[in-house]
Amino acid sequence: MSVPLRHRDLLAPLWRVVVAFRLVSWVLAVAGWFRERDDYPGMVAPLAVLAAMGIWTGVVTVAHSRAAGRRTRMTLLDLGVTVLLLAATVTTQPEGAFGQGAPIVTSIWVAGPALAMALARGRGGGLAGALVVWAAVTFLRGYVGDREVFNLTLLVLVSVLLGYAATITRAAELALREAAAAQAASAERERLGRAVHDGVLQVLAAVRRRGVDPELTRLAAEQEVALRGLLTTGPEVAVGTADLGTALRLLATPDVEVAGPAEPVELPAQTTAELTAAVREALANTAEHAPGARSWVSLEPADDEVVVVVRDDGPGIPDGRLSAAVDEGHHGVRSSICGRLADLGGTADLHTGPGQGTEWELTIPRGTDR
Repeated sequence: MSVPLRHRDLLAPLWRVVVAFRLVSWVLAVAGWFRERDDYPGMVAPLAVLAAMGIWTGVVTVAHSRAAGRRTRMTLLDLGVTVLLLAATVTTQPEGAFGQGAPIVTSIWVAGPALAMALARGRGGGLAGALVVWAAVTFLRGYVGDREVFNLTLLVLVSVLLGYAATITRAAELALREAAAAQAASAERERLGRAVHDGVLQVLAAVRRRGVDPELTRLAAEQEVALRGLLTTGPEVAVGTADLGTALRLLATPDVEVAGPAEPVELPAQTTAELTAAVREALANTAEHAPGARSWVSLEPADDEVVVVVRDDGPGIPDGRLSAAVDEGHHGVRSSICGRLADLGGTADLHTGPGQGTEWELTIPRGTDR
């Protein structure tokens, strides 16, 4: 079964390439040690380093197979562990041997984190990762020669180009998701238009024609015009970026307090619109089911994710009430909150209970090229 376009990760093939590089480069490191084992004074130290490299290769292979393992935090950890393993190679050779051209058991395996950072952080991340790896190897060697300059140039070139490809791919993915969202919205609007035209609009028109109550007639006419306009207006698709903090602050009322950082939290405009709509739905639920309750909205941005917490001091949601609401045909929580967050690749966690108030924790992964 094919994956819907709006849920497809177009960077996944590039991450599989990075994983394959780590596996192949580890195998090459093992083969290189076996071929040059006579150049090592002992076997225990290089085998221990190779074993640790193999274990860590397995860890990053599993991590990079999931979205959570493709974030900046994991790539920085990968870079740190790789540098530590590179430092551990001093136990494999006598003092001063690296300066005389002795082989380093890690070989090209150490270039892996630079490639991962290029995918996670774009061109800047790839350049930074390449420079850190090259600096660590150069420090180990103790000199800079023609070979070292060539290796740096090659590593920087590959990392920057891969980061550039990742940036372009992310832009294409955003455009495709917006196109898919617009197509889905158009199809849903057409489906609802048929249903509404055959039901609600006919009832409103009948009420307006009969004119039993002037006020009711006026309201029916207004709603008929508004509903027809809504059904005939094309879907709105946000483009570019927007400040989530500004969008959330517009939701503040005497009963709703909004807090967040002073600096802008720039996200794709469509993401900002959808996340703001989910927050608005949570606040609307509080206003409807807990009249008089106060609500607090807090925005907590991080390097790799954005968290919005919406809580109130109402009576909380009784156990089983949400399931009952779905059975009754009320899909506000499931569609307007959980569904929106799922479409954004995030999560919506609800914490509530009788007498405990209600708290929504809305988390979405943050784009890396800001």
